[in-house]
Amino acid sequence: MGKGDKKTKRGKIFMGSYGVSRPRKKKKNAAPVQETAAVSE
Repeated sequence: MGKGDKKTKRGKIFMGSYGVSRPRKKKKNAAPVQETAAVSE
């Protein structure tokens, strides 16, 4: 159990892989959608 074990979180970080013990984080939207109606006057 440790860096050499593919089934552990630490092992996946060391190997650079993903899986059940190390899921990928979902990306959030970079910029919120701006309302154009409020800007034009």
